[in-house]
Formats: sequence, C-alpha cells, structure tokens
Amino acid sequence: MSSLKKLVGDTAIYGVSSIVGRFLNWWLVPYYSHIFLAAEYGIVANLYSYMAFLLVLLTYGMETGYFRFASRAEDKNLVYSSSLISLFVTSLSFLLMVYTFSDNIARWMEYESHPEYIRWIALIMAFDAFTSIPFAKLRIESRPIKFAFLKLVNIFANIFFNIFFLSVCPALLKGNPDSIVRLVYNEEIGVGYVFISNLIASGITLLMLLPDLRIKLRVSRLLLKEMIWYSFPILVVGLAGMVNQNIDKILIPKLIPDNQGPMEQLGIYGANYKLAVLMNMFIQAFRYAFEPFFFSQVKSENNKRGYALILKYFVIFGLLIFLGISLFIDLFKALNILDESYFSGLKVVPIVLMANLFLGIYYTLSLWYKLTDKTRYGAYFALIGAAISLVVNIIFIPVYGYMASAFAVLICFVVMAALSYFVGQKHFPVNYPIKRIGLYFLLALVIYALSVVIKIDTVFLSYLANFVLFSIFLIVVFLLENKEFRKFLN
Repeated sequence: MSSLKKLVGDTAIYGVSSIVGRFLNWWLVPYYSHIFLAAEYGIVANLYSYMAFLLVLLTYGMETGYFRFASRAEDKNLVYSSSLISLFVTSLSFLLMVYTFSDNIARWMEYESHPEYIRWIALIMAFDAFTSIPFAKLRIESRPIKFAFLKLVNIFANIFFNIFFLSVCPALLKGNPDSIVRLVYNEEIGVGYVFISNLIASGITLLMLLPDLRIKLRVSRLLLKEMIWYSFPILVVGLAGMVNQNIDKILIPKLIPDNQGPMEQLGIYGANYKLAVLMNMFIQAFRYAFEPFFFSQVKSENNKRGYALILKYFVIFGLLIFLGISLFIDLFKALNILDESYFSGLKVVPIVLMANLFLGIYYTLSLWYKLTDKTRYGAYFALIGAAISLVVNIIFIPVYGYMASAFAVLICFVVMAALSYFVGQKHFPVNYPIKRIGLYFLLALVIYALSVVIKIDTVFLSYLANFVLFSIFLIVVFLLENKEFRKFLN
C-alpha cells in the first residue's frame, strides 16, 4: 500500500506540474497574438517546429535508453556518465556545425537576414538535449519535487523574460528614450526576443542542474553501443511523431505561393492550432488523474474489463471538451483571447480538437503492444501516420492552404487509432464498447453540426441554444452511464 501511495503521489506531482506548466506556457500564444503581426508569429511557429524535430534528433532516444539500463545495471553511475558524455559530445558537435554553417542554414531555411535566429535555437536545443539526462536521473531516483520545481522555474523564467523584453522594455523606453534599458534592449530584434527568452530560461535550468553533473567521467563503449542500439527505434518513432504534429508548420511556408502570404497564414494557423492543444492538457489531466485509479481498482483477473472502461470514459471526457470548446468558440472572440487579425483561423480549432482526441485514443489503445512487448507496432503505426501527413500536406496545402494541414492531422490520428485497435484485437483482444463509443461520437458530431447550421443573430440566444445542445449530450451520457459508473466506483 505504501508503494502504491508513493506512486500516486509522484504521479500527482509530475502530472500537476506538467499540466500547470503547459497551461502557463500556453498563455504566451494569446500574448504573442497581441504583440506580433500574424506573419511575425509565423516565424515563431515555423522555428519552434524545427526545434521539435531537432530535440528528438539530439536526444536520439537516449533518455528512454538511460531509464532502461539504469534500472537494471549494478553500476548506475556508469550508465549516467556514459549517457551524459554521449549527449555532451553530440550536442557540442551540433553547435559547432551550426555556428560554422549558420549563414548557409539560414539561407536554406529562408532566414538569410536573421542567421542569429539559427544560432540562438541551436543553443537552446543543445542545452535542452544535454539536460534531458539529468532530468531523467531525477525521475529514476524518485525526486519529483526537484524535477517539477526545475521545470516550473524554466517556464516562469521564459514567461518573465518574454514580458520583460516585449512589453516592459518598450514601455520604459517610450517614457524615457535615454533609459539604461537600452543596454539590454534593441527594438530591431523584435520577434527574436522570443528565442532569447527561451535561451535564457534554458541556460538558467542548466545552471541549476550543475550539482547533478558532478560525476566521474567514465564511458563504457560497449554499454553505450547497446544503449544507442536500444534507443534507435525510439528515435524513429519520435521523428515520425514530430512529422505527424509539426511537419505542416514547416511545409506551409514552402508550399504556399509568396503572393498568398505564407508566413501570415502560418501565423494564423499556428496560433489557432495552439488553442486546440487545450484538448491535450485536459486529456493529460484525465490520464494522470483517472488511469492510476482505474488500474489500482481493477483486479488482475478482470483487467481487460478495466481497459474497456478506461477507453469509454476517456472518449466521453474528450467529447465533452470537444463540444465545450467548439460550441462556445466565439468566446475566444468575445474575451479577446487572440487578436482579431487571427480570428479567421478559428475554423481549424474543432478539426484539430478532434484530431487530438483521436491521438489520445491512440495512446490509450497503445496499452496492448506495451503489455505484449510488441512495441515495434508503435513504430509501424507512427511511420504510417507520418506518411499520411506528408502526402496530404504536400498535395493539398498548395490548393487549400492551412485547412489541408488541419485535416491531415485529423486523418493521420484517426488512421493510427484505427490501426492500433484492429491489430491490437488480434494480439490482445479487449471487448471495447465500440457501439456505445460510436454512439457518443455520432451524437457529439450531430450536436456540433446543428450548432453550425442553426444561425441565431442574438448573442445571448446563440449561447443559450448551444448550452441546451451541450446539456443534451450530458443528459444522454448520464442516462446511459449512471448505473454502470456508480457500480464501478462502488
């Protein structure tokens, strides 16, 4: 019982800090929308997509490899030292390469007038890749409080310096043009301060992790070779996952003609895409809060019944989020969450919300190949999803713009979830309540369609009608699930 309590407690710390951190970071998107033009925010969306790929490449699955080998090795310090030195060498090599060819890289990425952006993001990626192993060490040593504290410090530092450079400094200079602030601020840098703020936050995190870097410098070539070989499939899956979630923000500037404002379209799409990522936060909260409960309550001889229930309640929860945001999406306008110049992209939010829900379903279904040690199927599904994303984006972005990217994400995750379900039923059959889940999906989609078709000019009556539609979904769920849910809890 004490070990279970510790597991639940640690999960709560990791989960709450992660969700709170992501939520706080998310508020930078509305902030940027009021600071930058859409084309300027397009630069942020574009470069952060490149950074997502780079972080996967620079860590090359070593974090998971460290978990696996450190948990079994007698000499855990040798595993830690070998992993750390490996990442230090690769991160330093990456930095040297980027700084040597930064002008050429900037030209290829179409940032020839700002090669400093490339150097700044290279430093950020090198810091973040290198510190991934010390963070993994904190987790394997069951030190969740320090882990959460450092992650939150990083986020607060990033937010603080963004506000300082983008709002405080311009305000101070406006009142006093000769202020000492000019020593640290140059208005010509503009959107570059987003990357400078991130770089400072990553540097602070690295400094705070220095005590965990005091080790004897030992490397086992044989061990390192085994770790890299073990981690390589994780690198493949990670890259495929980045294609599924970020390739659109790299392809949009390259596939949309210049006369159609590709960076402006990317900025609008990127900001509204981030609104839909709210679904991921709620799904993550669901998994942290409910999965440990379900798994602890379901007895081993009846575990498949528990897995079926998890998926059903997971879908119900996700559809409530989908309807709650989609039916009341005009509140983003009313509350001025985004600047009005970004409102044209709100139409992608329901699509990406549904896509993220299917991603959550895929993660929930992926339990089968983890339990049966057939994790190669995870790589297969991710690669198939990546291929779909690439094909749909490349073919349709020139025709339909960023709407093609939104549908590409949806199609990708629907296919991955379907493949995981059908293949999983052959290897680890679970009697999922597919008919009931399908009914809830159908009801949610019909309700959403009605909200789109029924046009009410009066704002109050429109919200009232959508509230009634949302209530209908809640009532149906309550009537169908009340007895079973209460029985399960008891």
